[in-house]
Amino acid sequence: MAQTRILSPADNAYQYPLLIKQLLLSGPRYNPDQEIVYANRSKYTYTDLVDRIHRLANALTDAGVQAGDTVAVMDWDTPRYLECFFAVPMIGAILHTINVRLSPEQIVYTMNHAEDDVVLVHDDFLSIIEGVKDEIKTVKTWIQLTDSDQAKAAPVDTIGEYEELLAKADNQFDFPDFDENSVATTFYTTGTTGNPKGVYFSHRQLVLHTLTMTGVTAAFDEMPLLRSSSVYMPLTPMFHVHAWGVPYAATMLGVKQVYPGRYEPELLVDLLKEHKVTFSHCVPTIMQMMMGTESIKTADLNNWHVLIGGSALTKGLCDAGAKLGIKMYTAYGMSETCPLLSASHIKPEDMELPLEQQTSKRVKTGVAVPMVELEIVDPEGKPLPHDGEAKGEVVARAPWLTQGYFKQPEKGEELWEGGWLHTGDVASMEPDHTLTIKDRIKDVIKTGGEWLSSLDLENLISQHPAVAGAAVVGIPDEKWGERPHAMVTLKPGEEATLEDIQSHLKKFVDAGEINKWAIPNQIDFVEDIPKTSVGKINKKLIRDQLK
Repeated sequence: MAQTRILSPADNAYQYPLLIKQLLLSGPRYNPDQEIVYANRSKYTYTDLVDRIHRLANALTDAGVQAGDTVAVMDWDTPRYLECFFAVPMIGAILHTINVRLSPEQIVYTMNHAEDDVVLVHDDFLSIIEGVKDEIKTVKTWIQLTDSDQAKAAPVDTIGEYEELLAKADNQFDFPDFDENSVATTFYTTGTTGNPKGVYFSHRQLVLHTLTMTGVTAAFDEMPLLRSSSVYMPLTPMFHVHAWGVPYAATMLGVKQVYPGRYEPELLVDLLKEHKVTFSHCVPTIMQMMMGTESIKTADLNNWHVLIGGSALTKGLCDAGAKLGIKMYTAYGMSETCPLLSASHIKPEDMELPLEQQTSKRVKTGVAVPMVELEIVDPEGKPLPHDGEAKGEVVARAPWLTQGYFKQPEKGEELWEGGWLHTGDVASMEPDHTLTIKDRIKDVIKTGGEWLSSLDLENLISQHPAVAGAAVVGIPDEKWGERPHAMVTLKPGEEATLEDIQSHLKKFVDAGEINKWAIPNQIDFVEDIPKTSVGKINKKLIRDQLK
């Protein structure tokens, strides 16, 4: 390490720690009367938000929560959850955002593994707790969340209902300073095999991630997602990587926020129209769900900017959105990366094209955002050329990547082999640093000695006018090793056959985009494609079903 000069600070110089409490300073100063809305239920101001965060901190402390304890949340996307994003880590505790879409057995596993001390649970999830309460080992205190006048009968002893506890609590709390490397949040990422793995992030990591997220979403004229006039509505569950960290950025800026509660497609569109939402983020399946509603047809979507992540944004979906005026962008990351790694970087000359001609730029994985290093490497870990052709695994370095897996050091060493975080994604990189994800390593189809990208094939199938969504997996084949098998959903009222899709794909063979052996011999037309708990296509389940 280089021998640099370090000067001693003044004796009274304040060593400013990067703590989540500092993210709460600016928004209420900029816009104390700005609204934070809960669906069609309630609303309050940023001044109220601060008041409620202080009350929640006191309520938790009165309940016995101490620094280092773990406080878990089972809730829909609500302002309550936003309050927990701040209050829990600000008192030095760890926020565990429970994935409520896991199986009851997996939920119990994550609660016991995280060593949850306190759980805030919504009425809607009490039935889950009732079935597994005897298997939960570490929880000492339960707090009930309700959206009804009368809370449901709870199968566990609670210390009270959330709003009642806040009403009784003091609205002043002296949030302490502590080491910025203290763990602030944890949650569990679901792989395709074994138990979920716990990732964790420090205050320092979340503050740096927030600052970069704010810069990426606010700084570029070509990507005006978070501006002072923005209206923000997350469509990514708040249990999933802190809703991609955007609520922290939105709160820091003091913009209007709309939390939709449970995801009901028609309600989402109604909120979009009523509040003139300008910025959302979601996985493609949520976007497809909203675009399939009746009420979307009467919405003015020309000022709606949507960041798509979790799964690849296909040309078909981007084109369909463009026809409605929706401006879609791509973001890339994973649970282990907090999650932001790269995003669309659209240039001024691209914006001069009609929206429907910008698709090829918008669907690319994008350029590494500030503070992030991305590389593509071969199986030996050697960097590959950035020529748009060479394909390798994406590896990353950034100041906000999880430093391991909780209580699984051997898995953490695998994740960080060679000093880079290994994503498990295969990609190419162009000379201008644009990354294009080709597939997950485990999802690449190996047919006739060649690698076929399932994502590329899904992208081409999605461009058929009758297709709403597609998933492609490799299935064993005696002659070719593997052959592609497609699962397709159709738009309402549309029809298509195997021959129709094959004929559509043959155009791309003739244009030299794919080889003829890439055309699937088998296509299942289905009502719904299997998804994971966070809305991604579940290719392991599809392969298992096909077996």
